[in-house]
Amino acid sequence: MFKIDTMKGHERMSTQDLLLAIGEAVKQGETDFEIKASGQHDIGGPLWHPEGKKLHFHVWNAGQRTGSMCLPGTEIVIEESTSADVGWLNAGGIITVKGDAGDTAGHCSSGGKIFIGGRGGTRTGSLMKHDPLYEEPELWILKNVGSFSFEFMGGGKAVVCGYDSADFDSVLGERACVGMVGGTVYVRGPIGTHPADIICSALDEDDIAFLASGMDEFLAHIERPELKAELTDWSQWHKLRPLTAAERKPKPAPDLHSFRLHEWVKGGIFSDVAHDDFAVHNTISHGLYRLRVPSWDNAAYAAPCEFNCPTGIPTQLRYKYIRNGELDKAIQLELDYTPFPGCVCGSVCPNPCMDACTRGTIDEPIQIGDLGYSSAFAKVEPPKEKTGKKIGIIGGGVAGLSTAWQLARKGHDVTVYDDADSIGGKLEQVIPRGRLSHELLEFELKRIESVGVTFVEGCRVDREKFDKIREASDAVVVATGGTKSRFFPWEGVEHLTMGLEYLKSINRGEHPKTGKKVVVIGAGNSGMDTCRGAYEMGAESVIAVDVQKPAAFEKEIAYFEGLGGKIVWPFFTSKITPEGVYGNDGRFIEADQVIVSIGEEPVLDFLPEDEGIEYFRKSWLVPKKDLSITDGVFTAGDTIKPGRLTDAIGSGRKAAWYVDQYVDQYVMGKEYKAFPEKKQVPAERLSKAYFEKCHHCELGDPVSDYKRCVSCGTCRDCKMCLESCPEKAINRIEHEDGTIEYTSDPKRCIGCGICAGVCPCGVWTIKDNPEKIPMYSTGAKA
Repeated sequence: MFKIDTMKGHERMSTQDLLLAIGEAVKQGETDFEIKASGQHDIGGPLWHPEGKKLHFHVWNAGQRTGSMCLPGTEIVIEESTSADVGWLNAGGIITVKGDAGDTAGHCSSGGKIFIGGRGGTRTGSLMKHDPLYEEPELWILKNVGSFSFEFMGGGKAVVCGYDSADFDSVLGERACVGMVGGTVYVRGPIGTHPADIICSALDEDDIAFLASGMDEFLAHIERPELKAELTDWSQWHKLRPLTAAERKPKPAPDLHSFRLHEWVKGGIFSDVAHDDFAVHNTISHGLYRLRVPSWDNAAYAAPCEFNCPTGIPTQLRYKYIRNGELDKAIQLELDYTPFPGCVCGSVCPNPCMDACTRGTIDEPIQIGDLGYSSAFAKVEPPKEKTGKKIGIIGGGVAGLSTAWQLARKGHDVTVYDDADSIGGKLEQVIPRGRLSHELLEFELKRIESVGVTFVEGCRVDREKFDKIREASDAVVVATGGTKSRFFPWEGVEHLTMGLEYLKSINRGEHPKTGKKVVVIGAGNSGMDTCRGAYEMGAESVIAVDVQKPAAFEKEIAYFEGLGGKIVWPFFTSKITPEGVYGNDGRFIEADQVIVSIGEEPVLDFLPEDEGIEYFRKSWLVPKKDLSITDGVFTAGDTIKPGRLTDAIGSGRKAAWYVDQYVDQYVMGKEYKAFPEKKQVPAERLSKAYFEKCHHCELGDPVSDYKRCVSCGTCRDCKMCLESCPEKAINRIEHEDGTIEYTSDPKRCIGCGICAGVCPCGVWTIKDNPEKIPMYSTGAKA
């Protein structure tokens, strides 16, 4: 049992500290409480035992609002009397006051039972109500109540026994039941006056059955069973109830037009200056006179996952298709954005989409990476029509292949030139086989060929070859990526092994020379790949050093450290010797091989020098907004700036967009359209509470995560707006192509904004009404 005395000498425990202590005890599993209070308020609610067990409170000297918002499963016994608001907003608790209760006892209660062994104060039982889905609340009072009792009562049952109240003209006080619209008040003793719309009548059989069945429980709780005989003489009882709607006489509606026409302005003090058209506009208006108008802005914003995915994959749309039973459509959708759903999204990508996922702020992010893998082995039909346009792409890495994939699917003839013996760039040449299935890579490369892309391998492009490719093509894309390891002019650089070449050699199966003690300069993802490769080639110890906190993915660092590797940072390399590496602070790390892996830069010596091509630090290209570097020549990926593989895919998509427009413009004179980009849906538009309360789903397979996906910014067709609109102004339209559209009818809509308020996905927008609006529905296809 949890016992507490809130007075320690002259020191009184604060209400906040007491409630925190009770809450913590409940959390720890306590069920029985004995509290010697000193006027602290809100004792006993709202609380819920973690195992669903009942909570029992025995309270002395309780303060205001004891049992406020009390939940089912809680029972409170208050010794002697208590102050105001006992059982305020009671939602299911059993509350007993052995003495008198203060004002507003049972105020707003909607469930449970309140037993008072004395008198109730002013406004006792006011605003009691009953949700028909639950048992109605009960309020039992042994003696009498103060004035304004049961004011605006809307439901429930109140029992005033009138014991020891012979000196009162009314056991209900003055002005009882004012504004009462529901519920029943049972009274023993004098009532006095009551409003005209309240009926006072004798008890019927059902009333007697209710009182008889509850009287024993009431008297037992207040410990007065000896009063049963006196209080069960039903001839002394009456009941009060409000008139039903059918019993009420309708009042004639006021003629506002007549009032305004004949009385409001005419003859008034402003009659000489007031000019009125006498048209009456209601407070709630439709059409042109609404204060606000809704619009269904489906997919107008990008979800956080889509916005933070450099490839731009709209995961929320994929889950919409799955939700509609269109799994094949969801699988194909990913292939509209990337040729590497398995190799990149499902294997080596850090998945920034998942880091940004709204669901991750509720429990766990949606399993977007694994969902990508579901498209890994899907097949794609080649384009049915060819444009006859030829595109040359220099570089068979991720950016070049992403560009090729997009352009080939538009019907262009695409040829990819690469100096390696095998197409694939870093996926083929650099990333360790342990991180990426080679069988999967080969399948996705063949899929790229299947849509009409031609691979030319072992083709080194120099200036002469570039000119020939350019001459034979309608457009050229330079996507050679970073092909040369970067390093600083440290002393002893001649002792370095270049990380990029080292990894390429491993993937070619050449088993490059590797020391027993290896130091890798660089602890990014490339550095971790190099460290992994060194261990695979027989190194006994590998240490990675970096000038800053390691930038590699956590799982890659964990894997490296699991092999026995160590990361040292900050470490500023100053000199490399055959014996190891020196830092600028004098530290020395022994090594018989030092590999540098701090990034790569492009080699672009094949580009023309006389066409004004811009460079950054003489290494990276600075393209125009349309990703062109000169007439008919575009670029993508790491030739612009170093990035992740997903960045390269997104860059390739963008380059393909502009190349496609360029070849169209070249023939038809069309103007460029900017690459379509959306703003991220504002977080405040999303209703996470809907998912927190209604969609607590266990993690299953990635496809079933459609149940958990918030579908940020994209309509999930949940119909909440349709069912919540008080004016039935929302229409749901199914089009022949399977798309869904929601519209708002201005003739019905009052601009209340409920549609925007209940939408969990942030699709509906409510805006101030412009001066004039067209009288037609708003909306766009889903």
